Amino acid sequence: MTDIKTHYRNCNICEAMCGLEIQYKDKEILSIKGDQKDPFSKGYNCPKATALQDFYNDKERLKTPIRRTATGWEDISWDEAFEEITEKFSAIQQAHGKNALAIYLGNPNAHSLGNGLFLKPFMKSLGTINRFSSASTDQMPHHVAANFMLGAGMLIPVPDIDRTDFMLIIGGNPVVSNGSMMTAPNVIGRMKAIQKRGGKVVVVDPRRTRTAKIADQHLFIRPEKDALLLFSMIHCVFAAKKINLRHLSSMVEGVEKLEHLAKDYAPETVAEFVGIEANAIHALANDMMTADSAVCYSRMGASTQTFGGLCQWLTNVLNIVTGNFDRAGGAMFPQPAFDMIRNHKKGHKSSFGQYHSRVRKLPFFNGEFPVATLADEILTQGEGQIKSLITIAGNPVLSAPSGDKLADAFDSLDYMVSVDIYLNETTKHANIILPGTTGVENSHFDIFFNSFSVRNTVKYSPPLFEKEENQRADWQILAELSARMAGVPLDHKSLKITPEMILDMELKNGPYGEQGMSLQKLIDNPHGIDIGPLMPCLEARIKTENGKIHILPQLYVDDLPRLNAVMTKPARDNQYPFDLIGRRLVKSHNTWTQNSDRLVKGKNPCTLEVNPEDAKALGISKGQILKVSSINGAVEIEAVITDDIQKGVVSMPQGWGHNQKGTKMSVAATQPGVSINDLTDANRVDTLTGNAALNGTPVAIAVA
Repeated sequence: MTDIKTHYRNCNICEAMCGLEIQYKDKEILSIKGDQKDPFSKGYNCPKATALQDFYNDKERLKTPIRRTATGWEDISWDEAFEEITEKFSAIQQAHGKNALAIYLGNPNAHSLGNGLFLKPFMKSLGTINRFSSASTDQMPHHVAANFMLGAGMLIPVPDIDRTDFMLIIGGNPVVSNGSMMTAPNVIGRMKAIQKRGGKVVVVDPRRTRTAKIADQHLFIRPEKDALLLFSMIHCVFAAKKINLRHLSSMVEGVEKLEHLAKDYAPETVAEFVGIEANAIHALANDMMTADSAVCYSRMGASTQTFGGLCQWLTNVLNIVTGNFDRAGGAMFPQPAFDMIRNHKKGHKSSFGQYHSRVRKLPFFNGEFPVATLADEILTQGEGQIKSLITIAGNPVLSAPSGDKLADAFDSLDYMVSVDIYLNETTKHANIILPGTTGVENSHFDIFFNSFSVRNTVKYSPPLFEKEENQRADWQILAELSARMAGVPLDHKSLKITPEMILDMELKNGPYGEQGMSLQKLIDNPHGIDIGPLMPCLEARIKTENGKIHILPQLYVDDLPRLNAVMTKPARDNQYPFDLIGRRLVKSHNTWTQNSDRLVKGKNPCTLEVNPEDAKALGISKGQILKVSSINGAVEIEAVITDDIQKGVVSMPQGWGHNQKGTKMSVAATQPGVSINDLTDANRVDTLTGNAALNGTPVAIAVA
């Protein structure tokens, strides 16, 4: 008789929601592999899933609070930590106002059931509007487009990849990312299925990515010119008189004005600036118009640039005017069992621009300001200056633009707290670090990523291992801090609410509640439940006041002169002649997986890709150390010579730079790399949305 047991759960490291089968004995994980019975991932999982074992076993992972002192870090009790934090935060807010305290939320919060449910009341308890997150270095343009076109920032269309006949991917690498704002495990298999049924996949990117190598066609494009390409394709649809709104014809407003604006973007007009020949643009547009079903999906390269807002608006527009919106095989809308817009009223007043940041006047949206201005708000003196900060599951020193400036800003704070399991490049600046449980110690349900899923499924994962006696889950940390800041007694009934209680209520009140959807039903189905393919549902889910799709919101029209200037202004100064773009790696996820031995071992992953012609002109050979410099700073990095990168463009991955003193991540330090955000410039943003423009950073390269 064996005592080896099996546990089923979703991986919560990236967006793909892959089902896992974990074999374990006592408190030892023996194996992690894909769950063949998971109705969504069907046995697929990527290498990142194995990191769950490394996180659990990591001896450097913090489990109880620590406090920074003049002689180093010391262990303290939870009660002592909470008392000091409450006292310090309260005193700073009393002296300088509620907004003297700021909050930063990192990417892992979106992958946490507890944080997803408890962050909103926590932020409310602090009473500050100075909230920042990784969303504004990532997907904010998607939310702004959904807000102004459809009435709700979370009503984001996703590609119906399993039924499309033509898929155009702009600035995305879903084979490596497993989707990204398109939750889709096994994208390789899904892309090959398109081709097997006679369809076609085209990738437009300054780099020949792994996705591009699997696609039927790859077109190089000059960085930050995607909006011109998209508008040119829309021009082609109108010029061919092939606009086809299908069942949405009575719901779309602004088509006539859009047609007038599109006349200025003929392929022959934009081709030289985009770097794609006019006939190729015509062919792309024709593919979108003539395929039985088609979808355009644009992602990180199109979002994290100076025209990110226009890109995501135009992506939606292209899908609408070609008749591929809210339709099988096109851009569709999930109907998740936990519906995040269930209580979002039609015509709800948008928060966009409700406030503007104090120093640079960047727009407030979705409950936050752009992180690109966080350092300014800390370092610039005057009324409203940020004096204290709490970071939750984030490492902005490495993941946000001008990271070195953020480090200086954090050093200048009166008081700082971090909720994190590691002493890393950001948390080393904190006065107290509060570590939560992680991975297999937590229950899990994908609140956010079911809203971006290419199929409607639902799954709950109980904890594999109970936490140790002195550990706290992140949501318990947030709940107690909320209570203490609000002066609520620690035996109050609100502190007895668990994530499972809220989840059960939302499932029962959600769209499938009448069919008996509940937490217990999910517990009884540990592999998950398949609800079915995406279905046309926009008429029921749209949240604009008049129930119409606003295809031409005025803020995008007002931003067009900035785009048009691209076609008139002279070439950039020769001081920084190259465009720097990022790249995803299949074995890393931002900065928070780098202390996993399974994921970082092997050859150096942090390299600079250089085109052979550029390398020859500059006398660069493979393996040489290059100095890469920008207006913000300089780094030294190993060269890789490859024709996978466009001439005039260089690429390095983000999420590295684990070579700083004062951290305690020894595995990450074996492959430290350098931080791309020592080069990116926080002053480069998409001025429409405030999202950071991480791609297209002007740089110079030379042999070090």
